Amino acid sequence: MKLIDDRESQMAQGISAAELQALKLRAAELRAEGAGGTGTKEKEREAADCVSLIESLEGLDRQIAELLHRVVKDEAPHLDPQVRDGVPAYAREGTVIVFFQPASQHDSRYGSIGFNDEAFLDDGDFWATSFAVLAVSDKFEAKLRGLVGKAAG
Repeated sequence: MKLIDDRESQMAQGISAAELQALKLRAAELRAEGAGGTGTKEKEREAADCVSLIESLEGLDRQIAELLHRVVKDEAPHLDPQVRDGVPAYAREGTVIVFFQPASQHDSRYGSIGFNDEAFLDDGDFWATSFAVLAVSDKFEAKLRGLVGKAAG
């Protein structure tokens, strides 16, 4: 497929390999969304895609993503695992509540766990919606469990 290779080559100019991979993942997500389906089979496919993405990560990124996946299953089983914008994400009724942004995806020194505005984390006029993660520990897991439980409602 020469045409596709040429397009990828043109797109790749000025785009890192991680960004190109994220673009490809997002294109696949959009194609899958276009295929329709919101039932159990679609949710199972999305969950399998999320697990596959987590398994493709390495090192600390993978440890964090695996922990987040376990915590969501334990604390907020009503959230649906899926891949959004090339990252593991967990949604309530189609709206992403919590996600993991791997460090490797943007050559960052840390990965981060983020919460979208539909998360129930409001705390007055000012609160955190993203957390940098440098290590997995019992203390981190306890904090994460509390945040996910609160965010998911």
